[in-house]
Amino acid sequence: MYDINKIREDFPILAREVYGKPLVYLDNAATTQKPLCVLDAMRDEYLNVNANVHRGVHYLSQQATDLHEAAREKVRQFIHARKTEEIVFTRGTTEAINLVASSFCESQMQAGDEILVTEMEHHSNIVPWQLQAMKRGIIVKHLPITDDGQLELSSLISHLSSKTKFISLAHVSNVLGTVNPVKEIIQLAHEHGIPVLVDGAQSAPHMMIDVQDLDCDFFAFSGHKMYGPTGIGVLYGKEEWLEKLPPYQGGGEMIDKVTWEKTTFERLPFKFEAGTPDFVATHGLATAIDYIQSIGFDAIQQHEQELTRYCMQQLLTIPDIHIYGPQLSTVNCQLSTERDAVVSFNLGTIHHLDVGTLLDRLGIAVRTGHHCAQPLMDRLGISGTVRASFALYNTKEEVDALVAGLDRVRKMF
Repeated sequence: MYDINKIREDFPILAREVYGKPLVYLDNAATTQKPLCVLDAMRDEYLNVNANVHRGVHYLSQQATDLHEAAREKVRQFIHARKTEEIVFTRGTTEAINLVASSFCESQMQAGDEILVTEMEHHSNIVPWQLQAMKRGIIVKHLPITDDGQLELSSLISHLSSKTKFISLAHVSNVLGTVNPVKEIIQLAHEHGIPVLVDGAQSAPHMMIDVQDLDCDFFAFSGHKMYGPTGIGVLYGKEEWLEKLPPYQGGGEMIDKVTWEKTTFERLPFKFEAGTPDFVATHGLATAIDYIQSIGFDAIQQHEQELTRYCMQQLLTIPDIHIYGPQLSTVNCQLSTERDAVVSFNLGTIHHLDVGTLLDRLGIAVRTGHHCAQPLMDRLGISGTVRASFALYNTKEEVDALVAGLDRVRKMF
């Protein structure tokens, strides 16, 4: 049984008030709240096991190293990678994508070669490729989406050419909630010898990830979007690709031997982990994974999908509401296609920032703006949206509070 009250007790911040109103936190696609077990684990390490990893022979360093590498193994199991050598710790999804963009384009591409992304990408999966385009003369192309925010495989086929050297796309849109058919896209790309990176920032917190089943070449996600600490993320890369790519940064940890004449690099994954890692955050991430797994993805998905459908159903009772992305059938209240726990909308002609500001005064935290997806906003013909995004601790009562708040906003205007 999904005991929502017990789960909410693990997140003390959910009991606080904002402007004298109970906090309704619906900005989980930006960052999730942290359970006590994560905070306790990190505090305990700082209090009892605070020493730099890998470099020391003393007891504390050995303990800290064990926790850090245990976290790497935990991540390996979590995404079903083959080896811990394929798990690179980064500061987040953004750094992971920048790492691949820099190292891949430097070593595997030349002027005129093409990178393919999609029209729904977060800026962190657009700008790193554009920076490489400016440096190296490569070309960034984008796959168009349908009016209801989906990709079509036929469109992908038409955009592939002998110059296409890499595809990078979101598993789940942070605006539309669209769950892209990444497995089919990867299979099609591999038939043409093209490697694929999957941005899993919005999928890893909500669904079971199996990188071997997907057969992706790279997969990136962030700890803070899945109940872990900020400043820690993961890049999975197939061993054969990580071996081919040059280091992204230089410094301590990532070297084998340094002389004035030449530097040789450490084995995987340390070749890509320059400097002192955030070893306390990796322990926090491992604890967050344990927490998610203690509840179970089947239960989490069922809960979040029910909330998403309920939210869309209730929003549609409000006059002049416009919801973006895969739609809800008015016949059976089922989604037209798979959609994650994100609902972006606009309320008539009221500016999204005004809606968000007024909701905030009611204690309701939503995200407003372009959501770091300005090309997608251009495609939709809008400047931004209001976005409600759900986590394992949200409730139908919170959805009701959102809908009541929106109705109040509408009447004010």
